[in-house]
Amino acid sequence: MDFKKKLTNWYSNNKRDLPWRNTENPYHIWLSEIILQQTQVKQGLPYYDAFVRQYPTVFDLANASEKDVLKLWQGLGYYSRARNLHSTAKYVAHELNGKFPDNYKDLIKLKGVGDYTASAIASIAFNEVTAVVDGNVYRVLSRYYGINTPINSTKGIKEFKELASSLIDKNEPATFNQAIMEFGATQCKPKNPYCIVCPLNESCVALQKNLIDSLPVKLKKTKVKNRFFNFLVCIDKSKYTILEKRTSKGIWQNLYQFPLIESSKSLSPEEFHLLNIEDSVLHNLEFDYSLYNTKDKIHKLSHQHLHTKFWIIETEELLKNTISIKDLKNYPVPVLIGDFIEAFNF
Repeated sequence: MDFKKKLTNWYSNNKRDLPWRNTENPYHIWLSEIILQQTQVKQGLPYYDAFVRQYPTVFDLANASEKDVLKLWQGLGYYSRARNLHSTAKYVAHELNGKFPDNYKDLIKLKGVGDYTASAIASIAFNEVTAVVDGNVYRVLSRYYGINTPINSTKGIKEFKELASSLIDKNEPATFNQAIMEFGATQCKPKNPYCIVCPLNESCVALQKNLIDSLPVKLKKTKVKNRFFNFLVCIDKSKYTILEKRTSKGIWQNLYQFPLIESSKSLSPEEFHLLNIEDSVLHNLEFDYSLYNTKDKIHKLSHQHLHTKFWIIETEELLKNTISIKDLKNYPVPVLIGDFIEAFNF
């Protein structure tokens, strides 16, 4: 029995019952694929259910405000996905009359849709013969065939795409694509895979050569940058505070945060005066301050670690551009800010 047959047989007996597998609706499949980019199923499933419930059609999503979309997305991270999701929904709804492109060539033109996502939607929703290659597929193919080409290199991306394309079942591309992704997610896992009961163990090169832990190969990541964030949690005598919208490109674009001053190092309460407040909300303000967290809260992103402190700023003056503290939870914020709002006793 060949690789293809063993894989699809395993899938028929072991696949998880997931809502996007019970539909050929391209909107639902597209929604699930965007959510599952860089997100595990167990984390993404509640978000998928929430989006389908709140925005049952692409028109509903298109007509929503970006603020509401970002709020529903809150906690998933990589917020550019949510912005692209909303942008593409508006394009499909208003320019394509609600009809998603039915082929890889046109799907990949959509904002936020790359090779993997276009291949997944085209094969699952429209049965097009186009192979998916995601992290799970890289892992399965590199181990089974013993390939040590780095998966994040130009050569590796091309090599694995060509291999996957040569293996895909031309009669059932949707089943094959979902089978190999599911196999990587639940059987050929990154750590401690179930090799003893694996249906491919007799012909797996990595198992035979004891390479399971060293495949797939990835080039070293970009050096992580450390940044030091000081959030100013302002509270005036009327119990109002300030949230600012991040409009610049980069992390957390269009999300809300407390006023921020970045420093060159982590500051103690005695060093707070080192902050340059001239261009901040604290300029010309009489206030008392205290440090909420004496130990930095470290928020890890892909290429940077944010060492954050929350400074509680209390003033008898009336602040400008404020919101009521009771409305804080209505705004889409980074999970770091959201956790603070949940924990702090306003």
